[in-house]
Amino acid sequence: MSTTPAGSDVPAPRPRRRRGPRRDGADTRGAVLEAARARFAVHGYDGTKLRDVAADADVDVALVSYHFGSKDGLFAAAMALDVNPARLVEELTREGVDGLGERLLRRLLGLLDADRGAPFVGLVRSAATNDQAAALLREFVEREVLVRLAGAIESPDPELRAALTGSQLVGVIMARYVVRIGPVAAADRETLVAAIGPTLQRYLTGDVAT
Repeated sequence: MSTTPAGSDVPAPRPRRRRGPRRDGADTRGAVLEAARARFAVHGYDGTKLRDVAADADVDVALVSYHFGSKDGLFAAAMALDVNPARLVEELTREGVDGLGERLLRRLLGLLDADRGAPFVGLVRSAATNDQAAALLREFVEREVLVRLAGAIESPDPELRAALTGSQLVGVIMARYVVRIGPVAAADRETLVAAIGPTLQRYLTGDVAT
């Protein structure tokens, strides 16, 4: 029985703030994405931690992992990328490096030609004129994409080879979708794969000094 006298003005205990999952899953996901976009914009890819995003969104960090898997998955969702570039590279490298240059380019062009990669093109476009966007893109590509690509390369200097491959792919994105250089923008997909794929393959497995 309470010992507080009737009519006492002693305030009732305040309820504890809810820290677990929110009742509405959609609201939870949206709150996490909003917090992630703010964190990525201010702190970049490397400086953004899942626990900080979770704290900003007022949810448990396990819930962030449940919805997005990992930081690269959260980044892809926050940037509205229809396909996670890191997972795409991981998928393609499971087949080995033989013919990887053509597979990478064909898959990339297929996604971008169908506008599924429009947000990624937008990020590349922004990186050309905005230092913050450039740092965010660079950190993500280096940390999540090139590391996976280098891990599949068995030739000497895998990090250099992966970086050269990445630079060629970014160049294709710029020429075909951002600057829209006439013949490159108008060329059919297989023409570009036949022309550029062997260069990518040389970066991956050939002599990079020639």
